[in-house]
Amino acid sequence: MDLAQLFIHDTTLAFVFEIMVRCVLMYILIILFLRLTGKRGVRQLSIFEVAILLALGSIAGDPMFDEELPILQAVLVMSVVIIMYRLTTWLMMKYQPFEDLIEGKSLYVVEDGMLVLDKIQRGKMSHDEFFAEMRQQGVEHLGQVRVGLLETDGKFSILFYPDEQVRHGLPLFPKAAQIVYQVQPEVQYACTYCGFITTLSSAQTPCVRCGCHKWTEAMNTLRIT
Repeated sequence: MDLAQLFIHDTTLAFVFEIMVRCVLMYILIILFLRLTGKRGVRQLSIFEVAILLALGSIAGDPMFDEELPILQAVLVMSVVIIMYRLTTWLMMKYQPFEDLIEGKSLYVVEDGMLVLDKIQRGKMSHDEFFAEMRQQGVEHLGQVRVGLLETDGKFSILFYPDEQVRHGLPLFPKAAQIVYQVQPEVQYACTYCGFITTLSSAQTPCVRCGCHKWTEAMNTLRIT
């Protein structure tokens, strides 16, 4: 194998210098766009904005090393994308239906200590993903949660019950959410699929909300703050 051919080929010092200049210019343009968005970090970007950044990365990538692509073309394309971005964000601020079309709506995933089944299906996330997000915010069981909202950027917003209103709820930690095969009278059980709470006469009783036949013993512990 010819290492010189592999690593250098026909690269000249002049082209190396040109690549350096191209990279600096493209880098400056990307930083300029980030400044125009007014965002401070990637976690603050919406899905729409992430798509724009990916597009800009593609636009900026080729002119960095392709000598047949003039910088002017990349600047024009990126300028048009930035202008369209600013126009889109202005329309989103002015017209709520347009914002809903571009970024979608926030979804109520938990209400009154139970999962909202149709919203979970629309949210395209599994139970484990929902539960992991809530565990990271200190939720031990659904009975502590009054409202859980899945934001358009994928993050969770949670409103908790005050301590005196905490109810029995579905445990969110795996060891506490073991399926029961024998039930006891006057013990509260939680449906493992939707979080519905009830007493049971049999472990095979179907849930009246979702029809699931799997139950676990509910918890009513208070939050540790």
